[in-house]
Amino acid sequence: MRFDDDADLDTSEVRDARGGGGLPGGRVTVGGGLAGVIALVLALVFGVGPDQLGLTDGGDPDRQAGSSAGDLDAACRTGAAANTRDDCRIVAIVNSVQDYWRGAHARAGERYTDARTVLFADRVGTACGTATSAVGPFYCPADRQVYLDLDFFGELRTRFGASGGPFAEAYVVAHEYGHHVQNLAGTLSRAQDGRQGTGSGAVRVELQADCLAGVWTRHATTTPDERTGRPVLAEVTDQDVRAALDAAAAVGDDRIQERFQGRVDPESWTHGSAEQRQRWFSVGYRTGDAARCDTFA
Repeated sequence: MRFDDDADLDTSEVRDARGGGGLPGGRVTVGGGLAGVIALVLALVFGVGPDQLGLTDGGDPDRQAGSSAGDLDAACRTGAAANTRDDCRIVAIVNSVQDYWRGAHARAGERYTDARTVLFADRVGTACGTATSAVGPFYCPADRQVYLDLDFFGELRTRFGASGGPFAEAYVVAHEYGHHVQNLAGTLSRAQDGRQGTGSGAVRVELQADCLAGVWTRHATTTPDERTGRPVLAEVTDQDVRAALDAAAAVGDDRIQERFQGRVDPESWTHGSAEQRQRWFSVGYRTGDAARCDTFA
């Protein structure tokens, strides 16, 4: 995975809220002990807002941290910075993903509304409620923002057994923006059918987001940036695609349940199995066609 060194990054698409420590007023408690952490992991490893699963502490979304841990505007101006610095890489990925979906919507005669990514540490307040880093990356449809603690990518390797790497990170970000595309299309709400398990709306929504991440991957190196006319992402290798597939498998419900519970219970799945997640990412990547991502059919 390599970015165009001369790419002109748009840092307005990412807000750095790491410096404020998330929220004032003490630590947020979401669940209790190891069982609570496992419940969070099983329910929301990069999914949708915690309020939809009853995982918030009722915190005030207006109490989000506003200070910055680093000046992204100064540090993340070019693709060269994205090739060497983690937070700048997220800026570049977000730029590339939104460049693609902006163009895809325009070609379909539709309007794409941008969604910002918020970088946070430990805990964060959102319009979907307050969440800790334990829930993993997520998209909040109420404020149309993606929330991400960069430490999650270390957890993806150490706790979930993924090989990791920059394109595993790109897959996670693209999956979250898949939820944003679903929200704009009015299909994200189908996750809330009150069911769990292999045929639930929640699983179908998550698998569709995986497929949409694959669609972006197919087009990433040919999608021009509006400001330079050149793609932000210059190269995606076969090894990068394998890293994305490996990450998708690592966060399959069956893999997570086996790792943390020692048994697999398909009736409680919310995201799909490792095989399903890999298969739907592959459908998107192979076809490059969002219309082929109908996991509800």
